[in-house]
Amino acid sequence: MKTDLLADFDISESSLQSFLETSLAGADDGELYVEYGEAESLSFDNGRLKGGSFNTDQGFGLRAVAGEAVGYAHSGELSEAALKRAADAVSAVTRGHSGTYAAAPQRTNAKRYGEENPIGSPSFEEKAALLADINSYLRDKDEKVHQVSASISASWKVVEILRADGSRFRDIRPMTRLNISVIAAEGGRQESGSFGFGGRRPFGEFLTTESWQHGADQALRQALVNLSAVEAPAGSMDVVLGSGWPGVMLHEAVGHGLEGDFNRKKTSAFAGLMGEMVAAKGVTVVDDGTIDGARGSVTIDDEGTPAGYNVLIEDGRLVGYMQDRQNARLMGMKATGNGRRESYEHAPMPRMTNTYMLSGDKTPEEIISSVKRGLYAVSFGGGQVDITSGKFVFGCTEAYMIEDGKVTTPVKGAMLIGNGPEAMRRITMVGNDSKVDTGLGNCGKAGQWVPVGVGQPHLRMNDITVGGTKA
Repeated sequence: MKTDLLADFDISESSLQSFLETSLAGADDGELYVEYGEAESLSFDNGRLKGGSFNTDQGFGLRAVAGEAVGYAHSGELSEAALKRAADAVSAVTRGHSGTYAAAPQRTNAKRYGEENPIGSPSFEEKAALLADINSYLRDKDEKVHQVSASISASWKVVEILRADGSRFRDIRPMTRLNISVIAAEGGRQESGSFGFGGRRPFGEFLTTESWQHGADQALRQALVNLSAVEAPAGSMDVVLGSGWPGVMLHEAVGHGLEGDFNRKKTSAFAGLMGEMVAAKGVTVVDDGTIDGARGSVTIDDEGTPAGYNVLIEDGRLVGYMQDRQNARLMGMKATGNGRRESYEHAPMPRMTNTYMLSGDKTPEEIISSVKRGLYAVSFGGGQVDITSGKFVFGCTEAYMIEDGKVTTPVKGAMLIGNGPEAMRRITMVGNDSKVDTGLGNCGKAGQWVPVGVGQPHLRMNDITVGGTKA
């Protein structure tokens, strides 16, 4: 098992430490971040194994922080020569700067996931057979199944962080995922459904016949629901959001606005509102990187700070931001374990881990029965959000009408349109069934992608603008 990445350099660890001390002299913060990763994926489509890939990658990133400036350089070559080139590049931000090097992050004995590499088990042949079984299972299940697509992927990453003060941090991060997509057809009409699950755990912990058949059933169920859906009406109406994956709207419309860099630069709709009511009473939102095995969890972030359970909004009041070390220092706050990066090619910045709303005291049945006429949004697809204004647009991939307190006709083409902070104030009922999604999320920011979790309970939101396709 490849774990001692510093040994792969062509200089000794003591020489590496001495080099780092010299390179970061005068900096406020910074580190040498070294990474090794393996990734495998297989895809099955249209009755055959369509694609497969396996790749490895290794490299380092050198960062120097001076005030608001960041110097960053990276290389896929673990050599003294590459380190010297990187040091020359980042030195521009520390030239003439005499900062006090920040204290190292506290250490943690907690482990949020195991270290096992999931790529080798099950074997390539077993994974290919599983994808073929999923295809056969769904095609035998219903004659309306027109196309089945499925993919299975796994990755294993080792990161090491060496600081100029001699402190050293290591984390080993597994990841697995299974995705199933179905297209159902009838009378010339085609509609899709999908389901996926995974996390930072080996396949053996969750990938049973029962689990993949449940996932296949859910993908087919959604496709058949959409096949019978009618055009969604448009207008202002009360909306009920389902639990779990619909938290992606919370993640996008609210979560990004609570990341430290946007607030330090005052480009967030929540900037300057610390301590004020930004949501309805009863609404509590947290970012929690400590959930064992969850997709967005980290034992330590990419600066070495332990993951945290961070309350962002408490009973409607803004009480915290998600912080990396640089923004925390500049804002006079504590780092929260949210300094994340896609890979050694990127500098860290404040990013979400698993962001979700806590449960309230209403049952889902109470919430639905309270609505005279409205929309029940069970699942979302793509969306767009403007961080500065908070405005959002989200498309529903599964939704129904609510009429006289009952879920009735499925609808297609529904879009939720609004403003994140304003929508948070329109929440009138919070369900008692909060849960995090099944392991689907990837979050993009400034060209970087990281795995995340999202979640919430059932919610009622009053007077939300619904964009529909019904004339």
